[in-house]
This record gives sequence, C-alpha cells and structure tokens, in this order.
Amino acid sequence: MTDPMKIRATMSGDKVEVKVLMSHEMETGQRKDSKGAAIPAHFIQQVTATHNGKVVLSAQWGPAVSKNPFLSFKFAGGKPGEKVSITWTDNKGEKRTDEATIS
Repeated sequence: MTDPMKIRATMSGDKVEVKVLMSHEMETGQRKDSKGAAIPAHFIQQVTATHNGKVVLSAQWGPAVSKNPFLSFKFAGGKPGEKVSITWTDNKGEKRTDEATIS
C-alpha cells in the first residue's frame, strides 16, 4: 500500500485552494533495470476530487507525470469545516483515497 497523500485545503477569498502531494513511483515503462530488462509501467491514470459528493476535478494522467506528483487547484462553493476527498487509480488497478478538512 502506498503512503497517504498530503492534502491541504484552505479558503482563498471565496474559493477553496487544494494542494495535494501524492506518493507514487510513476514508472514510465521505458527504463531498464541493471540486467537490461524493461521495468513495467506503473503510473496514476485517473485523479478525482470531490466535495459534498460533487466532482470538482477530474483528470486523466499518463506516464509522463513525475514521481510523487504535486497537484494544485481551486474550486468555488466550499466552506471551512467541510471535507475534500481525492482519489487516484493507477494502471495496475491500485487505488487510494484520502481527505482533508477545509480550513
């Protein structure tokens, strides 16, 4: 299992600013190990952010995203004390969901 995401959700004027640091190797599938064998691709494909059951961000990623990716976005309609949930799914079917409270 991967490490938890580090999520910070804060009010910025009338919008919620969300910053997420994800822990994932993000292997492209193009590198080779010390014996010359290809290292299999392993990367996040889908990222979804929800607030009060509503999707506020949906993204499709590929192997070009860096290791331990950082994501930052803003959305309207949040209030302090409410929760924001981030979910990612990778190309091997692994999934992780974490949440943060808006401050």
